[in-house]
Amino acid sequence: MMTEEQRYLFDLCGFLHLQNVLTPEELDAASDAANRYIDSAPEDLPPHFGRSENLKGFAHGFAFDRALEKLVFLPAVWPIVLELTNSKPMLASGTMLVDSPDGHTEAVQLHCARDDYGFESARYEVRRGRIYCDDFVVFPYLDDVHPGDGGLLVVPGSHKSEFDRPPQLFNQGLIEGEVPPGIVNITPAAGDAVIMPECVTHGVLPWRAPDRQRRVLTLRYRPHHRQAGPIPEAVKERLAPETRELVESAHYTHKKKIATQQRVCLSQGTV
Repeated sequence: MMTEEQRYLFDLCGFLHLQNVLTPEELDAASDAANRYIDSAPEDLPPHFGRSENLKGFAHGFAFDRALEKLVFLPAVWPIVLELTNSKPMLASGTMLVDSPDGHTEAVQLHCARDDYGFESARYEVRRGRIYCDDFVVFPYLDDVHPGDGGLLVVPGSHKSEFDRPPQLFNQGLIEGEVPPGIVNITPAAGDAVIMPECVTHGVLPWRAPDRQRRVLTLRYRPHHRQAGPIPEAVKERLAPETRELVESAHYTHKKKIATQQRVCLSQGTV
């Protein structure tokens, strides 16, 4: 499961920044696949794939190509997924996000599941020396993010706060310039991954790099007895059997075959 160091830092800060979780070969393959998706004309894409209205999100990016689908089971991340879901994992969604230097990316206001949906919407607790979290995101990064570029903001420790965030704090939660004390701008390198529960307060700075983009997958995991994600059947049919099992919901008492494996390799397929 998680290492002692990972467990301590995740519990203390509310996120993990894992370095070099993709091999150079995996990173090159995933980057090439991401570019093929980004550069595809809408009429050439399979059903349910395409760019969002704000030009930032690419629907079901994890399912576009096997090189991206493999990132769902990254060996350095998968044991953490198993611990956080109490060995009952489900992938609810997997959008690809792209920040380009053309200026379309705006700041995203600080938010968390509790702010948006109420205190009961996301759980975080520790039992028998293990962490349980029923809604969290893994962000594998395909590009370098340097200090000053923008990107992900996190309020460390906010996943365990006993108080609601005052709405006027941190410029009403909208941060577009200098990052105020108490907030961290996470700047991963290509091949890194960030893991974060939905109950931690987070936001996004505008993307400022004039000549570089930020491509990142947003892989949302939950215990498999929670509501399944919005993945259409036509998208599921593209997936390897292992990923198809992962995206399905199941009863509390069920044990998925993939949850017994510390390392999951995708079966060969044609995507």
